[in-house]
Amino acid sequence: MSSRIPDKATVDGLEDRWNASWESSGVYHFDRSKTREQIYSIDTPPPTVSGSLHVGHVFSYTHTDVIARYKRMRGLEVFYPMGWDDNGLPTERRVQNYYGVRCDPLLTYVDGFEPPFEGGDGKSSKAADQLPISRRNFVELCERLSSEDEKQFEALWSHLGVSVDWRMTYQTISPSSQAVAQQAFLRSLARGEAYQAEAPTLWDVTFRTAVAQAELEDRERPGAYHRLAFEPAADLEEATGSYESIYIETTRPELLAACVAIVAHPDDERYQPFFGKHVRTPLFGVEVPVLAHRLASPDKGSGIAMICTFGDVTDVIWWRELQLPIRPIIGWDGRLLTEAPPGLDTEAARSAYAELAGKTVFAAQQRSVEMLIEAGVMEGEPRPITHPVKFFEKGDRPLEIVTSRQWYIANGGKDADLREALLARGAALDFVPAHMGKRYENWVNGLTGDWLISRQRFFGVPIPVWYPLDETGEPQWEAPIAPSEDSLPVDPQADAAPGYDESQRDQPGGFTGEKDIMDTWATSSLTPQIVCGWRNDPELFAKTFPMDLRPQGQDIIRTWLFSTVVRSHLEHDVLPWKHAAISGWILDPDRKKMSKSKGNVVTPMGLLEQHGSDAVRYWAASARLGTDAAFDEGQMKTGRRLAMKVLNVSKFVLGASGITTAADASLEAGIGAASHVTAAPVTEPLDQAMLAGLAKVIETATAALEAYDHTRALEAAESYFWTFCDDYVELVKERAYDGAALGEPIDPFAPCSPKAASARAALTIALDAFLRLFAPVLPFATEEVWSWFNEGSIHRAAWPTSDRTRETSAGEDPAVLIAAGAAVSALRKIKSDAKVSQRTEILSVDLLIPEAQVAHVNAAKPDIMAAGRVVSLQVIDAVTALDPSVDGMGSEDGSSTAILDPNVVRTENVVLAEA
Repeated sequence: MSSRIPDKATVDGLEDRWNASWESSGVYHFDRSKTREQIYSIDTPPPTVSGSLHVGHVFSYTHTDVIARYKRMRGLEVFYPMGWDDNGLPTERRVQNYYGVRCDPLLTYVDGFEPPFEGGDGKSSKAADQLPISRRNFVELCERLSSEDEKQFEALWSHLGVSVDWRMTYQTISPSSQAVAQQAFLRSLARGEAYQAEAPTLWDVTFRTAVAQAELEDRERPGAYHRLAFEPAADLEEATGSYESIYIETTRPELLAACVAIVAHPDDERYQPFFGKHVRTPLFGVEVPVLAHRLASPDKGSGIAMICTFGDVTDVIWWRELQLPIRPIIGWDGRLLTEAPPGLDTEAARSAYAELAGKTVFAAQQRSVEMLIEAGVMEGEPRPITHPVKFFEKGDRPLEIVTSRQWYIANGGKDADLREALLARGAALDFVPAHMGKRYENWVNGLTGDWLISRQRFFGVPIPVWYPLDETGEPQWEAPIAPSEDSLPVDPQADAAPGYDESQRDQPGGFTGEKDIMDTWATSSLTPQIVCGWRNDPELFAKTFPMDLRPQGQDIIRTWLFSTVVRSHLEHDVLPWKHAAISGWILDPDRKKMSKSKGNVVTPMGLLEQHGSDAVRYWAASARLGTDAAFDEGQMKTGRRLAMKVLNVSKFVLGASGITTAADASLEAGIGAASHVTAAPVTEPLDQAMLAGLAKVIETATAALEAYDHTRALEAAESYFWTFCDDYVELVKERAYDGAALGEPIDPFAPCSPKAASARAALTIALDAFLRLFAPVLPFATEEVWSWFNEGSIHRAAWPTSDRTRETSAGEDPAVLIAAGAAVSALRKIKSDAKVSQRTEILSVDLLIPEAQVAHVNAAKPDIMAAGRVVSLQVIDAVTALDPSVDGMGSEDGSSTAILDPNVVRTENVVLAEA
């Protein structure tokens, strides 16, 4: 698509114009005929489809797109698909609130069901206000809303200029993605890496689902220490001769019925005489042992703690390592179980428990405190504290620990050899910046168990197994029935088990389907396999996997990055990619991370429309990988100014070179004119110096982008571009027009002076290079200018090399341009100080120039005089001018005329033309 050069250039409206062009011409379409060596593949993060994107997404996806565009210009075929992470809790929660429904898997499917409303009414976040519907109806609504959200996401990414191949999108819930996830699971099951176990599980009582270690976050919450008296049992009284109680300080008095032991540090002399003996729990009178363990903290509370099944993760470790009995009291709904747990055998214990049965944890705690006070076994008032409490990262209530049967995948949490192998994988991965690799290492070393992948939810990839039922109808959990890989994807809740028919479902001697789904990371961890065609496109897989780049946020190193490494290691014995580019966070004005949960996010479409996509991309690209950046509309305004300057200076260069005149007739004529202009020899020192400096900029920017430092590349290009605009263009525009009035149409094929031809060639060569340098960051403005005098897209043009500019510079010193720019600045200051127009002539002036720059200024003297509108200019060595031994330059007493810096350009003996 070509475009006529406009009378007045603007960045407004470029997004719609060029997105339509790029899509129709297939500029970013992936050519799979290329060889593996010609392909650069990117494992693009699939954003969670949960309503809207925020400016943090724009930030990180711009970083990725800059690299994609750069690699494309380097001649590589960029494999750059886009996916949508649409399964999981965020989507379910959005559907519940948006449609006012909730899933009840016991209900039957209603054909043609329509929800009570769309868009939410302010009440739909409460379960009591939501209409229960069948699992299948609920999943259909999830799919409907996700599809609508994805259209909005695609529109925003296109407006931003993300250069993905929109023919290659995927969904993590699509049948093909489900098949990949299920196949990987089945292979892990066959190798023994996937297994199920009944064990203590972190549990979100709101969503009623298990939660993995990687999905936890600590939140500071108010609490209180309650000082409780545990009376000594007979063996403790006999051994110590003491009848005094042992006091324990706990924040969870409601868990007393679940207490199975109390524990102190083995080196704590206060409690060493009690180890191996017993105490009786308050209220319930259950005898529990006093034990020693290294994790007990002598400095916390009274130095001795109760072990409950289960209050926190440490309880689980104590329970497992000390081989204690289990006494569960909290159900999946977050309420205390209605039946007393084992061990509460006396009538008094059962009666006390009945006071708490069925209550929420909060209500049970309140009642427990009342009962402890009534019984006289709580000393003093509760002592308020603030302490970290574990939450599911997307949840609103503290997690509980319940015992349940779950599926796991080995991840090094229990296997030391696997842990070491995964640490080695992390060490081999090129993290950008490098220190992000430490986060990976710390996470692996801190694992306390394997990866819990099962979720008790509805919208996700089903775990593809069934279980045979014995003659009494009990599931045989230890003998799961697996499908064949060619039958995938399967839904055990809808499809009959292999070898059975549907009439045998949930019947004695028949089968039952697994009800759980995989967590969202169990699918997202396979994005390389999904996009590269592992299951059904071996040719593409061989060309694109392992991938080249994984771009992502720092907060999901422990989840997405690590889990992807795990799956690739287990399945393919390789790293899934060579490089991991880690973006920082966007901070609000209070320096807090922007997130939906904090309510401080900024939605991006308004910013893109207000400032322009190039401007917002400029702001994003101004932050280095791994570095947090403040949300700054001021920087977006700077980006818009840069994009406008690209348009305007391009108009000038093309006009001064005559290309505009030719392009107005036809694009082909403009192309021919550009080739003719740049073929002229560059002979003038100032032109050669500018190109020499540009050669260094190209080398700096190229090296930076090869090292994934887009910010350094942008800084180098932008800084020199303003020097080019403010100094070089101003210095040579008179010469380029060769005596014609500025702005007058130029015939590029008409004879002109060699000096004019040199300026025109240098201007056009530089413009071509700057457009290419800026193209990854400012794709719309650069494409617009490119279309004025080139065929095709700049985004398929070659990245600039320094060879041509360096050769054309003829070895000239870039300092010539710097010195000339300083000289012109001094001349401008004369007029500014005199408060006259910059068009005012200077009849005569002496320029006092630093010694090292005298030759540079003399080399550009004619251009300096033209730019400064100087009639007579004398260049003087500043050191000589300030030497009192030189006649006429000192004062009467032989001292210098002033204490001046000889390294600064100054002016003397100025004569201005009359206004």
